[in-house]
Amino acid sequence: MEFQNLGLEMLFIWQAKTYFSQFKIRGSRKSEFVLREMENRGQSFSVLNCIDLSSPDIHKSVSLLKQACLDSGFFYVINHGISQEFMDEVFAQSKRFFTLPLSEKMKHLRNEKHRGYTPVLDEVLDPENQVNGDYKEGYYIGVEVPEHDPKSEKPFYGPNVWPAADRLPEWRQTMEKFHQEALEVAKAVARIIALALDLERDFFDKPEMLGDPIATLRLLHYEGGNQIEGQISDPLKGIYGAGAHSDYGLITLLATDDVLGLQICKDKDARPQTWEYVAPLKGAFIVNLGDMLERWSNCIFKSTLHRVLVHGPERYSIAYFVEPSHDCLVECLPTCKSDKNPPKFPPVKCGTYLTQRYKDTHADLNLYTKHQA
Repeated sequence: MEFQNLGLEMLFIWQAKTYFSQFKIRGSRKSEFVLREMENRGQSFSVLNCIDLSSPDIHKSVSLLKQACLDSGFFYVINHGISQEFMDEVFAQSKRFFTLPLSEKMKHLRNEKHRGYTPVLDEVLDPENQVNGDYKEGYYIGVEVPEHDPKSEKPFYGPNVWPAADRLPEWRQTMEKFHQEALEVAKAVARIIALALDLERDFFDKPEMLGDPIATLRLLHYEGGNQIEGQISDPLKGIYGAGAHSDYGLITLLATDDVLGLQICKDKDARPQTWEYVAPLKGAFIVNLGDMLERWSNCIFKSTLHRVLVHGPERYSIAYFVEPSHDCLVECLPTCKSDKNPPKFPPVKCGTYLTQRYKDTHADLNLYTKHQA
């Protein structure tokens, strides 16, 4: 998809018109339902900057990205090089897996390396406010590392869990191709982030960073209110598609279908918190910063709270989490500290930090073993 060079305000108007016109053109019941709900609730949309990866004006890209990172930690990325046709195929293959019977999906239950299927309620992202857990199911796919490779002994490295080819033809090939292409998009974004932090353009390309990353693709399905295990979100009752959280790593790329659900809170310390919807933008990635980048930048750049509300229709999204290598030491960048602004966080190894965050938010795998027994 090609996007014209629009000003920020005009771009947002164009985004809104495009989003609502999609509903109007399609005229689907689920779209009309969501729109009606938004109108009834008086919900607001967040205005996000848009970074064009095909633009030759790198100074403009850096300026727009830096403004976004200082403001909300969220922005759109367009003209990223992944075709819409291929994105549609990734979504179609994702749906093919999630429409399988639960008994079949459970054969691919995630392992200790966080590869494979995660059932509804497997994850609790906001334990203080959630009564059960996230009303979503997912599927983790990481960098493929053979069992005989010494790296496979480390957390987050190892072979992936793949559905049988005779059950889901072309599924593995599609996901592996998307994983590789999304990593190139992430590296392109990371280079602009480096420049925005007054670093060398290739700072994050180092072997210990994105040269050997922990990059995880996660297919997501929010069942909505029409499924057996689905639930309509209600914050007053502690029911969420995904509880409020910030992501753990460097950045996250997110592709979504046309169903509203993602919300962001720019000021997590405000009371009450203000939540704004992020409109889906066909052909674009929604990009947000993770906790490691907040630590690297000494809180100059934000890792912003976000959550997902499900209003009835089911929703599909594809998240691509980008973290540095397992042994990368995440510590305050030289350009982000001074005598008046010393480091706010102690150095931490990426693998250590990620392991604890996943342990804090995911169910113990032994619970599934006991249940099946």
